[in-house]
Amino acid sequence: MKAILLKQFGGPENMYFGDAEKPVPGPGQVVIKVEATSVNRPDIVQRQGNYNPPKGDSEILGLEVAGTIEQLGAGVDHWQKGQRVMALIGGGGYAEFALAYAIHLMPVPQSMSFEQAACVCETYLTAYLNLFLLGKLENNSSALLHGGGGGVNTAAIQICRQLVPDTTLYVTASSKKLDRVAELGAHHVIDYSQQSFVEEIKTLTAGKGVDMILDHIGAKYFEDNMKSLAISGKLLLIGVTSGIKAELNLALMMIKRQQIIGSVLRSRPIEEKGAIIKSFRDQVLIYMESGSITPLVHQVFPLSEAAAAHQLMEQSGHFGKIVLKV
Repeated sequence: MKAILLKQFGGPENMYFGDAEKPVPGPGQVVIKVEATSVNRPDIVQRQGNYNPPKGDSEILGLEVAGTIEQLGAGVDHWQKGQRVMALIGGGGYAEFALAYAIHLMPVPQSMSFEQAACVCETYLTAYLNLFLLGKLENNSSALLHGGGGGVNTAAIQICRQLVPDTTLYVTASSKKLDRVAELGAHHVIDYSQQSFVEEIKTLTAGKGVDMILDHIGAKYFEDNMKSLAISGKLLLIGVTSGIKAELNLALMMIKRQQIIGSVLRSRPIEEKGAIIKSFRDQVLIYMESGSITPLVHQVFPLSEAAAAHQLMEQSGHFGKIVLKV
């Protein structure tokens, strides 16, 4: 099969369109004929040599795919060959065929294209896992989402507007994305290039702070995140793009009864990921089937132009997801 491979770790120029061995399904697995996959920030980190796939998963980039079932492994009896599916995978998405566990599949809604479906499993699951399964976000609360134009946070805004419509959403974004973030459903949008989010949150909440923060920035925002949390507030940390080390005022954290929850999706056990996907199917997929939630596709590239797609993501010029069409 054709796939995107790496000459070596480093920049996008090390990616090339080459030949790889077609996967074979083991017990409980399926092979998917990939119609589309998407670019996620962890793909870039892996390409740079800083994010190895879990043991047993493909070293080919790509964490989510949409397509049709090509082959069933032993013990798979709830799916059929030819079904339209979207899947969370540990690796191997940038290819014509990908391997997935049957419990990590979801049906593609009839109204949804493969390009849209390729945007669901990594970012929407990440947003749902952190805000709702871990954070226990409830109505009539408040949340701060950093980087409102990216895949996880555009997903988070959409999910929150459906599951907790009375929750107040504060979102940081770059100047050129402010209007689109507001149109998507954010109540207050903060221009991180011109404004201090900690000061804006202090003013907007009359000094109370927010109940929850979803952050992928890490060290650079850590101190201000903690200052922006309300009493009993939770910081959900899903990335460290600005660094991995920061100082923590333990006394203040104790007094304010705050929680810091670190989270990744990729390295979780197979059964645990299956349980997260089942919960998502029960609670969120119905809104995708009705069209209330529609994945945002910024641009579609042919798979062979994956390097250009990576360059676009590194420039942070996208709003929503960058998709690769196979």
